[in-house]
Amino acid sequence: MQAAHDAAVGRISSVIRDFHARKVPYRIYHGSTNSTRASTLSRDRMVDTSTLTHVLHVDTLTKTAIVEPNVPMDKLVEATLPHGLIPPVVMEFPGITTGGGYSGTSAESSSFRHGFFDRNVNWVEMVLANGEVVRASREDKIDLLHGAASSFGTLGVVTLLELQLIPSKPYVEVTYHPVEDANEIVPRIEALTNDPTNDFLDGIMFSKNTGVLVSGRLVDSPPEGTKIQSFTSPTDPWFYIHAERLLSRKKTTKTAPHMDIVPITSYLFRYDRGGFWVGRYAFSYFITPFNRITRWILDYFMHTRIMYHALHKSGHSNIYVIQDVAVPYSGAVEFVNFLDRDFGIYPLWLCPLKMKGSRRDSPHGLLAEVSAKDSPEYLLNFGVWGPAPSTAKTTASFININRRLEQKVDSLGGKKWLYAQTYYTEDEFWTIYNKKEYDGLRHKYHATYLPSVYDKVKTDLIAEQERINASWVAWVNAMVWAIWPLSGLYGVLAVLFGGDYLLPGGQTKAKSKKQ
Repeated sequence: MQAAHDAAVGRISSVIRDFHARKVPYRIYHGSTNSTRASTLSRDRMVDTSTLTHVLHVDTLTKTAIVEPNVPMDKLVEATLPHGLIPPVVMEFPGITTGGGYSGTSAESSSFRHGFFDRNVNWVEMVLANGEVVRASREDKIDLLHGAASSFGTLGVVTLLELQLIPSKPYVEVTYHPVEDANEIVPRIEALTNDPTNDFLDGIMFSKNTGVLVSGRLVDSPPEGTKIQSFTSPTDPWFYIHAERLLSRKKTTKTAPHMDIVPITSYLFRYDRGGFWVGRYAFSYFITPFNRITRWILDYFMHTRIMYHALHKSGHSNIYVIQDVAVPYSGAVEFVNFLDRDFGIYPLWLCPLKMKGSRRDSPHGLLAEVSAKDSPEYLLNFGVWGPAPSTAKTTASFININRRLEQKVDSLGGKKWLYAQTYYTEDEFWTIYNKKEYDGLRHKYHATYLPSVYDKVKTDLIAEQERINASWVAWVNAMVWAIWPLSGLYGVLAVLFGGDYLLPGGQTKAKSKKQ
């Protein structure tokens, strides 16, 4: 397997050397994505890493795993769990990859203990933008190890990672703590954080003053007679629905916080079915009853791998608010009030983040300041996912309300994660993110000819609207696709009939190679 890996890296290096010689910028084709931005791949400017899908080795003595970048979370856990080990941070969607977790900004309910996913990467093998193959670690090229994290592939191509692992147990004891006032959120989170027996912590707000914080503890076995609760089978409840029902029951009975025993894998990927809760909007869009029976019938379509496919083909990421942001604890209540007033989107996901993680060395790159001495120890992440408010139905108003959210986060000293739609101007972007550190790394590692992070994440719907207005053919096409439910049906049909949703023309990679 190592020989096959080295051969694949050699091919990638050769392709990049050619691009570098001609100063032709390229994009990376991974084979899948958990970004909601539209794909901008072009076959003649593409580096294909889609074969790098293997776990090469799990070492039980050092508690590490050597993993290629396109290994998804479910396959990674499947490889490490038989050894009694898991990554400290496992992203909630099984299709998110190790490379995506490193090159993007990824966190989950264990991040209040362990920080971001990339904080637990010991070293990465990369093909630099000049084709040179290097290893960046805490002993050598530490600036590249840290700077390439959250750089979205704009410093080179990650081809291998060593992940630090931690001991695991077969089950998670999950406890649901009701929240009855937004002012309770931060004190309750801090109390649960201070309990050293808690391994996981996140929360869901169902309204401004109604929610639940969910803590988890790794356990070896369930107490005798305890029912095992799972969230992975078509007959299981979606996790957020289960939590909401428990919250309603608590209000009625005034009992102690409810406790579940959940198999570890089912807990880690508890939000996969329904994509947290955004899957329910598909039921509304197609005017379909939303109940246990319809969720069972349509379960195949309600897993995140399928939902991302449909989202990209339908273009609905341009009509839904998809924002993942974090603010200091001191601004959390103000931000809840802002979201309630200006968006009214519920549920909201809450996830406390330890910003410094386990990293003890100096940071570099785009998010260099998050580990600075004067930065907050914790931020509270908010997942804001849902239909745009009724006041934001035009392209201009949709952009405006998203920009207001971005500006509010910035004013509170927070950060926005860049996997989703981004509406900053370039000047705004570089007043928020660390351009000096980032540009220094791009120059040092020969990447100045590649698209920058801003180039990759920016959204310009106004420019698209101007393009449509300038061409009657494009205008007619846009009008047709705006007719309900054509775009949604197209997304569903694209899932059923296959094809690659990232490559231009919807063809498979195998077909594209024949051209």
